[in-house]
Amino acid sequence: MVPDVSTGDYTRMFCLNCARRIVSPRLSSKYGALTGHLKFRAAFTDTVKLSFARIDGILGENLPISVYRDEKWWTNSPNNVHAKAWLDAGWKVQEVNLEEGYVVFKKTESARTGSFGRKASRTKAPKPFMPVHVRIPKSRKPSKTKVSKLYARLKNLERNRATTPRIHGSFKPRPSHEKRLFKPEKKPQ
Repeated sequence: MVPDVSTGDYTRMFCLNCARRIVSPRLSSKYGALTGHLKFRAAFTDTVKLSFARIDGILGENLPISVYRDEKWWTNSPNNVHAKAWLDAGWKVQEVNLEEGYVVFKKTESARTGSFGRKASRTKAPKPFMPVHVRIPKSRKPSKTKVSKLYARLKNLERNRATTPRIHGSFKPRPSHEKRLFKPEKKPQ
C-alpha cells in the first residue's frame, strides 16, 4: 500500500497496481495489443488462426458479447475501432466461426509487399526473431578446503570400519564378564 500518488495524501491508500495505473495510464487503444501481436506474426506467416479466448488473453480483458453472437462485428470496416486494430497491422478477417469460437486473419497485399505499397526489395527487412542470449552457468569446482574436509571424512569412516570388530553369528557382542567366566569351547547349558 502506498499513499495517494497524485496528492501524496497518507489517508488515501492505494495498492501498488492501482498506483501504477494512475501514474502510467495506458496510452494505446483497447485493441493495441492485438495490433502488436498481428504485426509480430506478420514476419512468420500469411494467415493466423486465433481463438476468441486467445484474443482475450492477448488483450488482457474480455471481448464484448457481440463478438460471440454476431459475425458483423468481424467486418473489415475501418470505421470500427476494433477492425482498425487489425487493418492497421496489415491484416483482414478471412473467416469467422462462431460455433467453434475462432477467427482467421489473412495478411493484406500491402503488408506482403512492404509497408504501404513499397516493394520489399527496396527496404531491408528487419530480422523477425532474435533469440535472447543465454549465459550457461559454468559448473563450479568445490574449493580445496571442502575437498580436503570430505577426504578426511572418508578416511575417518574407513578407519572406523576397519577398527570395529566383525561379529559372526550373533549381532550382539558378548559382555566382558561373560568372556571371563566361560571359555570359548565350553558354554553353559
